[in-house]
Amino acid sequence: MNLQRPNSNDATRTTNRSKSIVPMSGLCSRCIDGCTGNCEVFKATFRGRELIYPGPFGEITAGGDKDYPVDYSHFNIQGYALGAKGLPAGVTGNPDTAIFPAVNTETEYGWEIKVKMKLPVFTGALGSTEIARKNWDHFAVGAALSGITLVCGENVCGIDPLLQLDSRGKISSAPDMDRRIDIYRRYHQGYGELLVQMNVEDTRLGVAEYVRSKHGLETIELKWGQGAKCIGGEIKVKSLERALELRKRGYMVTPDPSSPVTQAAFKYGALKEFERHSRVGFIEEEAFYAEVQRLRDLGFKRITLKTGAYSLRELAMAIKWSSAARIDLLTIDGAPGGTGMSPWRMMEEWGIPSLYLHAAAWEFCSKLADRGERVPDIAFAGGFSSEDGVFKALALGAPFTRAICMGRALMIPGMVGKNIGQWLNDGKLPNTVGQFGSTPEEIFVCYEDVKNIVGADAMKHLPLGAIGVYSYCDKIKVGLQQLMAGARCFSVPAISRRELMSLTSECASATGIPYVTDAYREEAMAILEG
Repeated sequence: MNLQRPNSNDATRTTNRSKSIVPMSGLCSRCIDGCTGNCEVFKATFRGRELIYPGPFGEITAGGDKDYPVDYSHFNIQGYALGAKGLPAGVTGNPDTAIFPAVNTETEYGWEIKVKMKLPVFTGALGSTEIARKNWDHFAVGAALSGITLVCGENVCGIDPLLQLDSRGKISSAPDMDRRIDIYRRYHQGYGELLVQMNVEDTRLGVAEYVRSKHGLETIELKWGQGAKCIGGEIKVKSLERALELRKRGYMVTPDPSSPVTQAAFKYGALKEFERHSRVGFIEEEAFYAEVQRLRDLGFKRITLKTGAYSLRELAMAIKWSSAARIDLLTIDGAPGGTGMSPWRMMEEWGIPSLYLHAAAWEFCSKLADRGERVPDIAFAGGFSSEDGVFKALALGAPFTRAICMGRALMIPGMVGKNIGQWLNDGKLPNTVGQFGSTPEEIFVCYEDVKNIVGADAMKHLPLGAIGVYSYCDKIKVGLQQLMAGARCFSVPAISRRELMSLTSECASATGIPYVTDAYREEAMAILEG
């Protein structure tokens, strides 16, 4: 495992002066009186709590970079020279039928009323962070065109400057939520869906009632947490008036904007921003069942649950209770996670890392299945960005996993596509892009594919980030088809745990996936001795 240097990181915009670093603390081995910085201790001396978070807020996505002892790179994918699983009924595997473009990457989730997706991936929760708000059109249109589900995250209604509440303190108008739903639906192609996530504040404000009555959404997601942190969502606020407004709506805002001391610090410029925090939920079995039933009574056809990198106790609760409550999709998010604005040290040091958590999830699901209990459809999340990771996670969790939830990997293409449009307008196209052309038609390899879907007229108004997301999903699809064909799995349900091998004994111990020289050894010996 690489040495961690917790006293400096690009995410917190800090660096060590010395080349020699104390591994445990991250401090320079020789700290000089008079040093001009810029390690974390140095910067926190005058900026204090600001150093808890990556920055600048609203302009970056940040993910933890701790190098865990075991992760998904410790798997390799098996390849075979015979057989073909998952071909359409009546199709016999042969060199003409078992070709990688024939691989079916579609998947579905849901207890009874299914949702189909063209790919076994969907977006992480794009909620109240500024990076999600200002890039929403790019993300939403790209997801809709790609045929994948888009998760609209927590607190979207609660932070809307134009939010209107009725006399009971419930939502009567939430324009930003309206905008987010409308833009996805405008380009929806019949695959995937938009679902909305709820935390404590969302529940109190009546988000479920609003999106069901006004927009007829069919799915709502309860949230226990995520892989980046266990203290609820937060954003930064740069005006005193806004901080006071959010506090009035029931949010925790720190430092307290109503305090005269805080207001003085803000007035004189020392305090430049506030943090808006959500409350942490407290789970209890009967209350969970009651909330699921309440949401069904509102008319929701599907209830999903998102949980984070908590202890194995909470993981067992999530799986067992989701089974009893007939939850339609359970997303299990491992550490380090991170898309928007989680405390940096919490992303680095909190929670069960993805591989360990997902391996335990498979074990727990198998235990229920062996007892004849139906396991809810499962999605894994926590650091995935490419087709090999998607394949490995589907295989590790087989036969329970239906999809992989991606955070930053599905956000970045939207931001890059948006920026390409801005660079074109400004005449400042960097060579990394300009080497492929000087128009969107030349630059985006999937431009004509998207044009074929939406029509020439619509392309004039389509956000370029959407083409970016579509292009990235196309790369995931083709890459996944190649890996699946190599493993002779021609549909997602055909993928099994046997398609993996562990490259280290530690990985084999943690996951139950055989070590590379043990996998298929019995079959090999039978051939040699036959």
